Amino acid sequence: MLMPQLPKEKKREMIRDIQAFFLDERDEEIGEIGAEICLEFIQERLGPVFYNQGIRDARDVAEQRMQMLEEDLYALEKRLAD
Repeated sequence: MLMPQLPKEKKREMIRDIQAFFLDERDEEIGEIGAEICLEFIQERLGPVFYNQGIRDARDVAEQRMQMLEEDLYALEKRLAD
């Protein structure tokens, strides 16, 4: 699966976030290249997992709403007199 290209500023922001994470959590300083490699790993290996879960969640919501719509439509049907 091809991951969408991030806008340059968003990518820079994410790289800074990764650098801050390493500094805060591990007391390690990593450079831009190291943070970019980490970001690429996350995008390629972990991104699809989160993406697919989002798709499954959206599918579940859509199915629930379709079920509610179907019930509403049945409720609107006119009943024939016997």
